[in-house]
Amino acid sequence: MRCCEKRLRSFFCSVFLLLAVQGAQAMDISVRNLQLLPNDEGYSLAADVNINFNTRLEEAVSKGVVLYFAAEFELTQARWYWFDEQIIRRSKTFQLSYHALTRQYRLSTGALHQSFDTLDDALRVMSRLRNWQVLEKGEVKAGQTYLAGLRMRLDLTQMAKTFQVSALANKEWNLSSDWLRWSFTATDGTPATPPVPASPVAPAFSPTTPPGPTLPTDSAAGEGK
Repeated sequence: MRCCEKRLRSFFCSVFLLLAVQGAQAMDISVRNLQLLPNDEGYSLAADVNINFNTRLEEAVSKGVVLYFAAEFELTQARWYWFDEQIIRRSKTFQLSYHALTRQYRLSTGALHQSFDTLDDALRVMSRLRNWQVLEKGEVKAGQTYLAGLRMRLDLTQMAKTFQVSALANKEWNLSSDWLRWSFTATDGTPATPPVPASPVAPAFSPTTPPGPTLPTDSAAGEGK
């Protein structure tokens, strides 16, 4: 009897650990270092995203499967008499693919694209969101407090329907960050940053540093409102 109980405990522990590992794989994207930076047009967003590919995704890309990643931003405002009011919702889509003839990875957003020799280089550029115009002038009022949120996820809805069925049923394809939310008060010149200590990151490209691979991420193309 005790032997059976030990086997049952061992079985449930194994199941628990397996689910924990799968859950970790399903959320292998994290967002940090967020800033809303005021400019003449309104506010632009800057953020760093940590993207860890698992073996299944790396293999899929190398075999020609196109992956779509969606960065999603939203702004809400609390209302005491009803649900929070959604002020703004923006999205930006990144398309990641591999071309066997050139042996290069290609990263696209809208009409803009750039090629890379390695997958790591492509992911490094995609993980640095810069100059994304998320708020237009007049959409927020100075002195008022809002709740901003950002997440990035692997968007399976843009893939072929026949592929979606198998991908949705496989947790290795469920790649998404949690919503990272913070409150900020709109001002006329001070960067709006979340009240969480941010880790230092490598400086962005400037004329005094050696140029590296970058992908323009302004609000021209590939953004939805």
